[in-house]
Amino acid sequence: MHHPPPAPTFREALAFWARLGVVSFGGPAGQIAIMHTFLVDQKRWISDRKFLHALNYCMLLPGPEAQQLATYTGWMLHGTRGGLAAGILFVLPSTLILWALSVLYVTYGGLAQVQAAFLFLKPAVLAIVAGAIVKIGKKSLQSLLHYCVAAAAFVAIYWGNVPFPLIIAGAILTGIVMHRWSVSKSIQNIQQASDDTVEQAWFINSHTVLDHTGFSWHRLLRQMLTAGLLWFIPLLILAAGTDFDFWKRLCLFFSQAALVTFGGAYAVLPYVAQVSVEQFGWLTHLQMLDGLALGETTPGPLIMVLAFVGFMAGYNTFAGSLGAATLGLALTVYYTFLPSFLFIFAGAPLIERTRTNPAVKSVLQYATSAVVGVILSLCLFLGKAVIVPHPPEIEWVALVWTAISLAALQFLNVNLMWWIGVSVLAGVIWSAV
Repeated sequence: MHHPPPAPTFREALAFWARLGVVSFGGPAGQIAIMHTFLVDQKRWISDRKFLHALNYCMLLPGPEAQQLATYTGWMLHGTRGGLAAGILFVLPSTLILWALSVLYVTYGGLAQVQAAFLFLKPAVLAIVAGAIVKIGKKSLQSLLHYCVAAAAFVAIYWGNVPFPLIIAGAILTGIVMHRWSVSKSIQNIQQASDDTVEQAWFINSHTVLDHTGFSWHRLLRQMLTAGLLWFIPLLILAAGTDFDFWKRLCLFFSQAALVTFGGAYAVLPYVAQVSVEQFGWLTHLQMLDGLALGETTPGPLIMVLAFVGFMAGYNTFAGSLGAATLGLALTVYYTFLPSFLFIFAGAPLIERTRTNPAVKSVLQYATSAVVGVILSLCLFLGKAVIVPHPPEIEWVALVWTAISLAALQFLNVNLMWWIGVSVLAGVIWSAV
């Protein structure tokens, strides 16, 4: 049996969050996969059960679940500063990269060179996601019913376009019914005991009680006030300048978009595209499509496409001013991610209180099963975009690189970060040749 690893220092964790922000491609499925591989399998900082408990909560929230999961795990490891570091570093590299690419886009209009670098990266991410589904599935699908829930969730989201929160609610309901009806308590208890000895091999496991994770009303009130102030201050500053109508509309629109983003970016992008193109006239349909291409090729959550919308809104409204465009991008990112931090810092202590409750544990396992189905649908979505972008033609290069990546990561245990670097390099060389 492994002994738990030593407590990671804040600096060690910081180094990981900084790297994650740069390599987190492939939308939420890819990012969750990279975090699981590093935090659970390689470093053993957080046990699988603890990781999935946090993931279930983040999946229920509006906003980018992978960024919230990073914030949650950062908070478990090092309190508020850990959560802030993880959450901000998750978004900062992609914000800077997207800003630089947006400037290049409006100045030169070329995306081809950028896309060359990502030619082999996307297939590599596809392989990472496929590996994660197998790993998470193995641990969370423990009965035939769990498999059925995962399959139902997959069908509902992939073919039925059922909203994400409804799928999770259905899974939780199934869990409640099954827990009431469950007869096999004794078998569960035996399994529980063997699981509990295994849990000890992680630094934070389901028995760890951390000082900073207790719930207090006083702290909750303070957090709500702080969030309110942080929301209000930029608006006050902007009110002192000119064109406040435009900036107010921008800030309110993206605050609202952040609160309705259930089920990740794919759910909110059509809405944002429609309003910003047709109603506000901030950018053209073609520019929106280019923005999606940029969002897909930059690291970080896909919701970063909104930052491009904010950039173009400032650029087009103020006659090609890069200053206004940059401010538009900064405000968009700020208002899109502000609620995420509040949800985690205010809600995580409550979620931590439920983790030892056997009924909650059992019910959440059904939610996790549904999450496996949803990640599978994201994987297919990604796979289609990478391997069959223009059906029925198959991108053979992408298919071959996906297979090579799967072999390298799953069977040869090649270092994940290293393989991502190799893939970028291969893309650049292949495009040059």
